[in-house]
Amino acid sequence: MPFARLTGPVVLVLVWWLSSATGYLDPRILSGPGSVAATFVDLVRSGRLQDNMLVSLQRAGLGLLFGVLAGVALAVAAGLSRIGEYLLDGTLQVKRAIPSLALLPLMILWLGIGEEMKVVVIAVGVTVVVYINTYASLTGIDRRYVELAESLDLTRPQFIGKVVVPGALPGFFVGLRLAVTASWLGLVVVEQVNATKGLGYMMFQAQQYAQSDVIIVGLVVYGIFGFVSDAVVRAAERKVLSWRRTLAD
Repeated sequence: MPFARLTGPVVLVLVWWLSSATGYLDPRILSGPGSVAATFVDLVRSGRLQDNMLVSLQRAGLGLLFGVLAGVALAVAAGLSRIGEYLLDGTLQVKRAIPSLALLPLMILWLGIGEEMKVVVIAVGVTVVVYINTYASLTGIDRRYVELAESLDLTRPQFIGKVVVPGALPGFFVGLRLAVTASWLGLVVVEQVNATKGLGYMMFQAQQYAQSDVIIVGLVVYGIFGFVSDAVVRAAERKVLSWRRTLAD
């Protein structure tokens, strides 16, 4: 059932609405669904929400694009070459233990507080996630397939196209799904650093004036973006990996 995953969010909204309607929820702490819906309409009519959404989408999209490209390139270099593995894997495994947001002060020192820093911080987090999962798939390819390729005397391009790519795709898509989430998580933080546009900036400004309704609108938009982007990746994964049978099929 395509909409079965919405059951949890729907139940959560119903509980929220009942708590607000019966007076158990103090509107000074958390606005009710009606107030949030009215604020959403006002933000859309004024164009404020759309402007901030477009800026956030651009930042997250660029960070995701550069991070995915870098993660795949590094995984291929480390997974298909011993020298690449010795040079890259240790460094990236160490970086894995360091939260990307912990690098924020250093990134500000190097790149300033402009758009470049925001995109780079997002891209760094995405790169590590994509690398870890793609590299694990590359190095986890069943040796029997490698031996079969050798017995068939496949050329290097044929070996990559028929063995390496199919073997790495499942891990790549796992990394891509996690990378989409990582891009949104990074976006929330970087948009609070010298930003004048973006959903994170809008929510931070609302927090200054205790506007919980605006904050919730931002959270809902983030949630929708995350849910839709994950659904798109899952759909692409099912199409590309249609040859693979799993328990989810």
